[in-house]
Order: sequence, then structure tokens, then C-alpha cells
Amino acid sequence: MDKFKSDGRLERVLRSGRFAVTAELNPPDSADPQEVYDAAMTLSSVVDAINATDASGANCHMSSVAICALLTRAGYAPVYQVSCRDRNRIAIQGDILGAAAMGVSNLLCLTGDDVTAGDQPQARRVFDFDSIQLLRTAKIMRDDGLLLSGRKLTVPPRLFLGAAANPFVPPYEWRPMRLAKKVEAGADFIQTQYCFDIPRFRDYMARVRDLGLDKEVFILVGVGPLRSDKAAEFMRTKVPGVIIPDAIVDRLRKTPNERKREEGKRICSEIIQQVREIDGISGVHVMAYRQEELVAEIIEEAGLLPRPKRSGGPEVIADKRSRRREGADQ
Repeated sequence: MDKFKSDGRLERVLRSGRFAVTAELNPPDSADPQEVYDAAMTLSSVVDAINATDASGANCHMSSVAICALLTRAGYAPVYQVSCRDRNRIAIQGDILGAAAMGVSNLLCLTGDDVTAGDQPQARRVFDFDSIQLLRTAKIMRDDGLLLSGRKLTVPPRLFLGAAANPFVPPYEWRPMRLAKKVEAGADFIQTQYCFDIPRFRDYMARVRDLGLDKEVFILVGVGPLRSDKAAEFMRTKVPGVIIPDAIVDRLRKTPNERKREEGKRICSEIIQQVREIDGISGVHVMAYRQEELVAEIIEEAGLLPRPKRSGGPEVIADKRSRRREGADQ
């Protein structure tokens, strides 16, 4: 892991040995770019990169490539999530080139939730690729300068390639081998599913280290706050791949209603502190659906501030706001 693949901030932070922090920007159900900028400003001072999700849960929102366009325009470092569910290989390769042309340096390759998980189950599935095939394709484009057709690219995309991992669902013994396949396919970094089961994750990482994968890929652990015991029950019964132990649900259930949100935030901070001590972990990925304002509080309570400074972002957005207001006055 000694050769830079991109020009991006996230890769620089990880290769420097600093503990990285990424977070999801939950895409708006809107055509207003200001909603994206507002969420990005909330996250900007506490993260090294911002994930633009791609119709997660098979629900339609503003597209991930559009959010990346807005974020790069404002000077932020996005992670462009690409799901294989909705587009074929022709569209995906074109989107990757377009994203790289806009300054996107990070690509997260996902198979994607099935359409039955979302609110438009009648939609047609594509799944021309799965995540591993997508990783291989992006690696060929970057390293060989070729499209899958064999046509040569005049300028290959410079990309830091990522993938997802879920250590928390059976068969547990197969999960490290699945990670190995993604690393072989081209993954430079990994963002995991929500981690609430620390003993299970420790077992997973022990096997990952046995395989030497911790030396080949940067692993960022997925974490997030729980609003209440009811929210925890919903997540572990309705969200595919999320496992929340009874002890955490019981802890929230015993907490007075007015303090449940604060307790959920505290649990998240405690988990960050615990996973930070596990060998082979390079950072955390914070997922706080429609709760971006909590991310800064969680990162601060977990002792991960201050983050390395960056340029751009808020000043650019403030200038955009000023120009929008001037236009309205005219």
C-alpha cells in the first residue's frame, strides 16, 4: 500500500497513518443544491471525505454523481458510491469517467440492495455487474487505461477504489475470504456495515490479520447513532445486514425517553473508541441517517478532533449563497 492511486485527501490521510473519518451525506429528495451544501458544511470540519450514497435501500433520492459534482465544485472530497442495481456496464464506465473529470478521487463499488427493499419494487433490476466485477472494471480503467471493450482511454481516471464489507452476518468464517476477493479485485479501502457487535468484529479482524489483509487494504469501521430502542429494533429487523445485540437494545430501553438520543450517541462514541484499539483498523465511517448534525458531536466525544485542515468548502459555499441572494434581489 505504498503507491498513490489518486490525488485525493482520503488516500493522503490514510497513507500518512492518521486515523481517518468519513461520513455519509444523506441525499435530499429535492432539486435544490443548497440542501447538499448545508449538509456538507455540517460534516466538513470533522471528516476527511463525504460519501454520496447511490439510492441506498433502493429508494430514489438526488443522484450520487450529482452530489459529487456539487461537492467537488465546493472544494470537498466526496466518495462516489456506485450501485450495480440500476445501470449497465456502459453507463457505469461513462459515469466513472465523468466523475473523475469533475475531480472525484474516491469510488465505492457496491452491488446494491434489491429493488424489493425500496418503495418502488416494480422497478427493473439491472445487476450487469456485482461489486467485485465493478472493482475489476474500475481497476482496469485506472491501471491499464482501457474500457472493457478494449478501447484505450486517452487519460485514465485516478481513483482510490473502495468496497463494502459486512463481518456481522453468517457464514462468519466466509466473510474474511470475501474481503480477500475484493482486495484481489482492486479494493484500496473498505467501509464496513454498522458495527455494534464488538466481540464478533474482533474475531473477524483476527482472521483478517491472519490472512495479511490488514497490510493490503485500509479498513474503516461503520458506526452510527441510534435514536432509541425502537429505532434499534427497526434497524435490526428491517435493514438488511444490520445486527444489533440485545444488550444495546436493552440499554436504550432502560434509558428515560428524554435521554435516549444522547445515550445512542454515547454508545456510538464508545464503539469508536473500542474499534480504534483493534489492530488493522484505519478509521471509521459514520452513518447518521438524517442526523448529520450529530456526527460532529460523536467525533468530538470519541476524541478524534481536530481533523487535519483543508482548503475550500465553506468559503466557496458562502460565496454561492451570496450570489444566490443577489440573483433573488434582482
